[in-house]
Amino acid sequence: MRKGILSLTTAAAVMTLGLTACGGDGATTAAPSDAASSGSASAPAAVAGKVGVILPDSKSSARWETADRKYLEEAFKAAGVAYDIQNAQGDKTQFQTIADQMITNGATVLMIVNLDSGTGKAVLDKAKAQGVATIDYDRLTLNGGASYYVSFDNTKVGTLQGEGLVKCLTDKKADKPIIAELNGSPTDNNATLFKNGYDGVLKPKYDSKEYVAGPDQSVPDWDNAQAGTIFEQMLTEQPKIAGVLAANDGLGNAAIAVLKKNSLNGKVPVTGQDATVQGLQNILAGDQCMTVYKAIKKEADAASALAIGLAKGEKPTAPATVKDTESGADVPAVLLDPQPIFFDSVKDVVADGFVTKDELCTGEFAAKCTEAGIQ
Repeated sequence: MRKGILSLTTAAAVMTLGLTACGGDGATTAAPSDAASSGSASAPAAVAGKVGVILPDSKSSARWETADRKYLEEAFKAAGVAYDIQNAQGDKTQFQTIADQMITNGATVLMIVNLDSGTGKAVLDKAKAQGVATIDYDRLTLNGGASYYVSFDNTKVGTLQGEGLVKCLTDKKADKPIIAELNGSPTDNNATLFKNGYDGVLKPKYDSKEYVAGPDQSVPDWDNAQAGTIFEQMLTEQPKIAGVLAANDGLGNAAIAVLKKNSLNGKVPVTGQDATVQGLQNILAGDQCMTVYKAIKKEADAASALAIGLAKGEKPTAPATVKDTESGADVPAVLLDPQPIFFDSVKDVVADGFVTKDELCTGEFAAKCTEAGIQ
């Protein structure tokens, strides 16, 4: 793994390594009775409690199934801790049903990626009432009172997106460009933090008349199909859009598809986030100007370290706190650093093992990978 890329703070690294060491007791593993339905494996509960993890969906980003599930499973297996990982597939009712089942089946730790704060709070409240420790993973549940929160510095993610768009527009020598903002789901606190970050960069540009604020709309549930419809309407209403701040790679790709239909791809810079294969290929093709890479393995490792410690009856500490803007509480937190990715740094994501050369450099992208220095 490329040395230095996206490292945790020293305190967070110490915490993660320390808890992983506690879990690495060499316990043998065996599949639980519910493994077939959840796609998870398990170790005997005698060595520790059981961890339940609820992922949000598959459509908002490929990461939940291709990265988060894999890394969490690897950590729990290595620690010999029983676990159950399920995906709510965007269904709030199913989200609550899964949580109830996990608690009934003996989960002593519940880690969730909420679909919205209301649903998330209901699940966290029920878990806490049953004496189950709770972790907000990636998304903070406002007024949820989780024991811990593990994520990236999401305001910084947005700041990097804003700065990235400014760089791309500067490279194109854009004059008073009209900017469209395609924001994430209004029910996702992360989307709010992203927007705070990039608006902090763009608003001074709008105020100085250097840039022009164009259409600005959120995309319900991060739905890429809706994003395409929304952006098509934006472009119809304002055909001179010269830059698109898209909150993640999926939304960015939806905008790029519309730009292609109008022969504007590559001419109008588009941002993204998550460093998906699709997003990175769009960057290699010149249709997307940048993305933000978040080292999911480090996020999953930090969260699983907390969960493993809690399952073993420990009381782990976190190196930071985050203010819950609704309850006012300070939530113990682990926050990781994101990294901006442009054409010449796509190779960093490959070198870090997040995507492979084989899956990225297919067909028409092979020559572009060579040009970008991907080995």
